[in-house]
Amino acid sequence: MRAAFVFTVTLLTTHAASTCAADIVHQRVFGPELPGKYKHPATFDQLDNGDLYLVYYGGTGEYGDDTAVYGARLVKGTQEWTRPVIVADTPNRSEGNAVIWQAPGGVVWLFYLTRYGETWSTSRIKFKISKDEAHTWSDPAVLAFEQGMMVRSRPIVLNDGDYLLPIYHETGYDREKVGHDTSSLFLRRNHQTGEWTETNRVYSRIGNLQPAPVQITNDYLVAYCRRGGGYGPMKAGFIVRTESRDGGTTWSPGKDTEFVNPNSAVDMIRLKNGHLVLAYNDNNQGKRMPLTVAVSTDDENSWPHRRDIVNKLGNTAAYPNLMQTDDGKIHLIYTSAGRTVVNHMTFDENAVLGRTK
Repeated sequence: MRAAFVFTVTLLTTHAASTCAADIVHQRVFGPELPGKYKHPATFDQLDNGDLYLVYYGGTGEYGDDTAVYGARLVKGTQEWTRPVIVADTPNRSEGNAVIWQAPGGVVWLFYLTRYGETWSTSRIKFKISKDEAHTWSDPAVLAFEQGMMVRSRPIVLNDGDYLLPIYHETGYDREKVGHDTSSLFLRRNHQTGEWTETNRVYSRIGNLQPAPVQITNDYLVAYCRRGGGYGPMKAGFIVRTESRDGGTTWSPGKDTEFVNPNSAVDMIRLKNGHLVLAYNDNNQGKRMPLTVAVSTDDENSWPHRRDIVNKLGNTAAYPNLMQTDDGKIHLIYTSAGRTVVNHMTFDENAVLGRTK
């Protein structure tokens, strides 16, 4: 595949890292001072060379006709992120959610959306790959041709070596409400043949989307999903849970969990020690605040450890994305200030253990 974009490292002046609490480091990565005022939702990964690489889609607004996917890098050993550059931009179309992930073997995958109509129900999933640590990119290709297919979270590598990419199918053609038959599902890539296959779709009471999966055992996987419906207060609005008992091949219908959800993204990862970490907005009143982190030390049977790591009245802390780096630190990025500011937080698991909010 031909390299479509080549760019150099240009350092971006950011606010110095600060502590929002003694045990949590917060950094404002960048905001509306850079081109593309709208910056949402960001995802990131640690590359094999130790750099952190971050992507988001930006432009004049969520449905702007000028949106593109941008990438930025935090070079290992430095404190400042590079200035964002465009890494995907379809002529005469708008881009959407972007996901960055480095697979075993070093190939970096960029999954992203291109919207073909007025709502996200017209989107399709595309991808590019890089073989030089996200410095140059291949031409784009379509991964999911069906309209309404979307991506939000990084893949996971299953114990058998296959890749599991969480995706969702959004319905309704409505900017103010997610359709009740919106469903989560997964694309599985065979590690031997490279073929992608689609799992069954997960339906639930009011729809669900943006699944975040973890693997507990060879056969047992769990995913937590954002609820569907409207964006206003909903007393009965909860994170949706689905599970697989056959290694991620088939998934159960979605069921409400104990965690309230204001129709906002969640993320969940499995740490190197086996513990699970969940990031979510603990609110059912239509507000994406506070941003809460919970830890399960018993394979999701209970979540006794919980802490509000961001709680700023009148602001938002949306689309959390979690990652654990090689040194064991937990990293989380989210967007705030009306989806114009990207934030980066770093902490140890001990910052949450023993807390009850």
